[in-house]
Amino acid sequence: MSRPADPERMARELLGRELDELDEEEQDVIRRVAAGSFIGVDAAEAAQLAATFGDRMADRVAAVGGSWPFIGAFLAMMVVWMTLNVSHAFGVSFDPFPFILLNLSLSTLAALQAPIILMSQNRQAKKDRIAARHDYEVNLRAQLEIVRLSRKLDRMMHLAIRETKRAEETLEEVVESVRDGK
Repeated sequence: MSRPADPERMARELLGRELDELDEEEQDVIRRVAAGSFIGVDAAEAAQLAATFGDRMADRVAAVGGSWPFIGAFLAMMVVWMTLNVSHAFGVSFDPFPFILLNLSLSTLAALQAPIILMSQNRQAKKDRIAARHDYEVNLRAQLEIVRLSRKLDRMMHLAIRETKRAEETLEEVVESVRDGK
């Protein structure tokens, strides 16, 4: 089993900078790569684990309030409201034209819905930042592994070239000795 690599040396060799010159996120990635550990939970799981009850509620309200069924149901309710109050059907006339109560209800709904949607957008921005950090780590890990593999291939190629040269020299010596009749 291989032992973990030294993060200080890995930063110097692979990134060309000292470990303490890197930002904290890069240092964490280098340490995890050196230790051979994995990222852990994916970005969606990390965002879900960090979500509060209020965050989840804001997401649900924004999902419902920003959907076509909600818009359709809300339009239908407004049409029924106005029709009942204009036509006085069934003896109903609780909000005569210009529908002051309806305007108050719509204003209240907008006043409540706007900050909830903003909270949901803030939460989505947090999710996006978590996903971006996750993607950054994956990309940095891939880059580090590519550099590491490239250097390993270079060492193997140089070793193969040295061995080929030695074999050629040995073959030349054998050919010389055969020519000389030894």
